Amino acid sequence: MQQGMTDELYQHVHRYHDHPDFTPRERLAAEFAEQFAIDHTGIDDAMWERLHELFSDTEIVELTVTVGFCVGIGRAFQVLDIARDFDVLWSREPKDD
Repeated sequence: MQQGMTDELYQHVHRYHDHPDFTPRERLAAEFAEQFAIDHTGIDDAMWERLHELFSDTEIVELTVTVGFCVGIGRAFQVLDIARDFDVLWSREPKDD
């Protein structure tokens, strides 16, 4: 059983919402992660209902903790000016040119 993403799918993660190779669960997890990173206070009851349709309570906790860790470590790396493999703007702040 393969776990994780293929390189091909990873290259299309920015298109998670319409790329045909992402499952409904993967799409929703990516949408949740994106909103958590950009506007966590905007996660509303509708999002929780959608999550509960596709994930168990345990999976939602695991997803939330994992996303929280990834957002936190990403911000720590930025504060420490540690090089990244890709450039993603995970805030509403404008990019520095």
